Amino acid sequence: MTTGVTKLLAAVRGGDRDAFDEVFRVLYAQLRTIAAHRLRHERPEHTLSPTALVNEAYLELVELERVGYEDRSHFLAVAARVMRHVLVDHAVRRRAAKRGGGRAAEPVADAVPAAPREAYEDLLDLDAALDRLRALDERGARVVECRFFAGLSIEETAGALGISPASVKRDWALARAWLNRELAR
Repeated sequence: MTTGVTKLLAAVRGGDRDAFDEVFRVLYAQLRTIAAHRLRHERPEHTLSPTALVNEAYLELVELERVGYEDRSHFLAVAARVMRHVLVDHAVRRRAAKRGGGRAAEPVADAVPAAPREAYEDLLDLDAALDRLRALDERGARVVECRFFAGLSIEETAGALGISPASVKRDWALARAWLNRELAR
């Protein structure tokens, strides 16, 4: 399957819109798993379903031009980043409609699935902290997006970013510590 996806992504780089739709179809189950994983970190009454999040991400991804997807991991990492932006946009609209909150942020979990459901009720705080991290450490922020938002393994993250698993582990530990300190403020 990976070889097929890689060939399709080469066609996407060549401008083949049908190939993009086929990549999306082939990877739909994985994209839905990423969306479900991401939504587990949202409040229980969140109005987006995993299917809706994937569909919103598709609409954003199809508008991105000239993204040179290298392979399956890279495509999934970009999709996870887009899902993050969809959730942030959703939170901005929710905040504009209803002010309030003030819940303290939970620490970034060491194991991605271990973060509680109510963690990061205010996704905007996490997004802002991640943007501050990106200004200091672009690669560390990308590791967080792959590990936390996409639920990619150490090895998958290394493949998506073109770095070694040891670098991913180091960046993941440093980025988590930095984010935990920022979110505790």
